[in-house]
Amino acid sequence: MATALLTLIGKPGCHLCDDARELVTGVVRTLDGTPGAPEMAIEERSILDDAALSDLYLEDIPVLMINGTVHNYWRIDPDRLRTALLAVK
Repeated sequence: MATALLTLIGKPGCHLCDDARELVTGVVRTLDGTPGAPEMAIEERSILDDAALSDLYLEDIPVLMINGTVHNYWRIDPDRLRTALLAVK
């Protein structure tokens, strides 16, 4: 079975990061158990804890990665995320 690691990069106190977290967890919850959907896990990383992430994404948070590849910056479209997750092989 395919797996999808969703990495949400942000920082505490960021309202867009809070919105992204809610949206991502909602999409994952709706896809859980759906035929063809990968196994999914969500991890969060803070730019405050990682200088390299801060250098890369300071102006772009929140950033959502799927299996290490950037999927989206700032605002996440739920339909686009669903489509991307269902395409994970």
